[in-house]
Amino acid sequence: MNRAVRRARAEWGPLYGAVRRALVERGPRAVPMTLAAVCLTSVLHVVQNRSWGYRFVQDIGAVRAGDPLWLALVRTPLSLFVPALDLPVWGALAQILLALGVAEVCLGRWRTLAVGYAATLAGTAYARAGIALGPGSPLGLPAEDARVVDTGPSAAVVGLAVYLGWRHRAYVTAGAVVLAMVAEVLVKANLAGKEHLAAVAAVAALCGASEVRRRRRGADSPERRSPQRTRGAEP
Repeated sequence: MNRAVRRARAEWGPLYGAVRRALVERGPRAVPMTLAAVCLTSVLHVVQNRSWGYRFVQDIGAVRAGDPLWLALVRTPLSLFVPALDLPVWGALAQILLALGVAEVCLGRWRTLAVGYAATLAGTAYARAGIALGPGSPLGLPAEDARVVDTGPSAAVVGLAVYLGWRHRAYVTAGAVVLAMVAEVLVKANLAGKEHLAAVAAVAALCGASEVRRRRRGADSPERRSPQRTRGAEP
C-alpha cells in the first residue's frame, strides 16, 4: 500500500500541489479562462439544441474536412467549445473543467491556448490529408468523412493531458492517455479517434522540440562549459 501511495505521489504530487496552492490562494480567479470556456460550452450546447440555434452554431463553430480551408480556420477557435451532439454535454464540460483548469494553473493561459489549439489544428489537418489519401491507405479516410464534424474540445483535451504529463513528469498518466487513444482507434477506427491520435502526435512533437531546446540551453550554460584559459594568462 505504501508503495502505491509513493508512486501516486510521485506521479501526481507536483500537479496536485500546484493546483491546490493556486485554488487556495486565489480561488476561482486562478482559472478565469477555464470558467469562461465552461460557460461558453454550456451556452453553445443550449443554443444548438434549439430549433432556431442549431444552424447558427454549425455556421460559426462546426469544422468539416469538406469545408474550404479558410472557413475551417475561421471556425476552428470556436469549435473547441462546441460539444458533440451524440455525447452527453456533462462529459465535455468535465473534460474542459479538469484538463483546461489544470493546464491553466500549471502552464499559464497562453501556453494552454497554444497547446490546445495546436492539437485541434493537427486533428483538422489530418482529416483533410486522410481524405486525400483515401480508404486504400493505412492513414486514409473514406470520402464520406468529409461531411463529419470535427472532434470539438476533445482533441485539445487529449493534447493538453499528454503535454501536462510530460511537463510535470507524470509519464505513466501521459502514456495511459496515448494507449487509450490507440485502443479507441483499434476498437472503432472512426474520424474522431484518428484525429485524437493526430493531436497526440502533434503534442509529442512539441514535447520533443522543447526537450531538445532545453538540453541545448543546458549544454550552452556557463556552468557546463569547461573553463578555458585566456590568451596571455599565467600558467
